[in-house]
Amino acid sequence: MKYYIIAGEASGDLHGSNLVKQLRQIDTAADIRSWGGDMMEAAGAHVVKHYKELAFMGFVEVVMNLRTILRNIDTCKKDIAAWQPDVLVLIDYPGFNMRIAEWGKQQGFKIVYYISPQVWAWKENRVKKLKQSVDKMLCILPFEQAFYHKWNYEVEYVGHPLVEVVKAAKEKPADAPLSDKPIIAVLPGSRKQEVSVKLPIMLTMAKHFPDYQFIVAQAPSLDDHFLEALTGQHPNVSMVKGQTYTLLRQATAALVTSGTATLETALFGVPEVVCYKGNPISYFFAKRLIKVKYISLVNLVMDKLVVKELIQHDLTEENLLKELTLLLKDTVVRNSVMNDYAALWHKLGEKDASRRAAEVIYEYAVAR
Repeated sequence: MKYYIIAGEASGDLHGSNLVKQLRQIDTAADIRSWGGDMMEAAGAHVVKHYKELAFMGFVEVVMNLRTILRNIDTCKKDIAAWQPDVLVLIDYPGFNMRIAEWGKQQGFKIVYYISPQVWAWKENRVKKLKQSVDKMLCILPFEQAFYHKWNYEVEYVGHPLVEVVKAAKEKPADAPLSDKPIIAVLPGSRKQEVSVKLPIMLTMAKHFPDYQFIVAQAPSLDDHFLEALTGQHPNVSMVKGQTYTLLRQATAALVTSGTATLETALFGVPEVVCYKGNPISYFFAKRLIKVKYISLVNLVMDKLVVKELIQHDLTEENLLKELTLLLKDTVVRNSVMNDYAALWHKLGEKDASRRAAEVIYEYAVAR
C-alpha cells in the first residue's frame, strides 16, 4: 500500500515516526511518502518537505507568511495528485491539513486524520467540515470521543501516543548526569517568535536559584546562535540538544511552554509551571476565539487546575518566582501534583496508540 502522511510540527514528526514504524511492521510492502521531519525519515518514510519550513503560529505570523503557506498547500496537492496514494493520513496541524483533507476528499482519496484538530477549543463548527472530508478520525484525548458524539460524528479513541513513548524512555538505562546540581528543565518551545518573548522571562529564575542548574531543551528548529544570545549571560544556564527526555528524567521541576511538552513533562513526573506569552495581537484574537478553561493539556485532560498556568501578562518574574518556589519547597504542593500525575497516566490509558492507529489505517487502505 502507498501511504501519504502529513505532519507539520516537531510533535507530529515524533508521532508520525512511530506510526511509520508500526505501518511498516503490519504492511511489509508499505511505501510511505510524507511531509515531516528527521524522525519520520529515520523510521522509513520518504520526506519531501521538512516541517521546519512549515511552522507558523499566531494570527500575525500566519498573515505575514500567507503567501508561503498557500504555496506550500499548492505544492502538497500537486505532489499527492502525482503520487496517487492508497490512503492520505493527516497528523494534527489543522490550518494546513484541514484544507488538504477537503481537497483530497474531492479528488476521491481515502482520508484518515490521526490526532484530531482541537476543534473543541475554538471554532466548533469546523466539525461540519471534518465530517464531510475525513473518513476516519482517530482521537488521542479521552474527552474527544464524547465531544464529537454531540455532533453525531462517531470517531475512534486510540489512546495517547505519548504514553507509549514516555514509557519506553523511562525503561531505558539511565543516562549520564547532565549536571552535578539539581536541575530545572526549561522547555521554551520550537518557534523563534515565541521563544524570543518567553525564554528571557523564564531564565530570570536562574539568579533566584543559584544552587540549581537551569537546562534549556533546544528544539531542532532553533539554531545555536539564537539560543546562545538568550542564555549566555546566566552562569547556571546551559543547553542540550536532542536530549529532552534525558533532561526530564533528571529534572526536579520544569518551566514549560504550552502544548505537547506540558503533557510530556507530566508523564515523566516532573512538577511544572506552564508559561505562555505571545504576540499581543495574536493573543488578543486567540483569547476571543478559544473556549477552553485551560491551555495546558494536563489541566484539560484532568478537567481541573493541576499545574499552574502563567499566561501573557501573568507571565512575570514575580509570579514565576512564587510558583517555582512552591514546587521546589512546598512538600504538600509537590505531593498534590504527583498524585494528579498518577491519575493522569491512568486516564490516558495503556493502549498502544501508534499500533492501534496503524491497524485502522492499514485496514481502511486495503478495504475496497
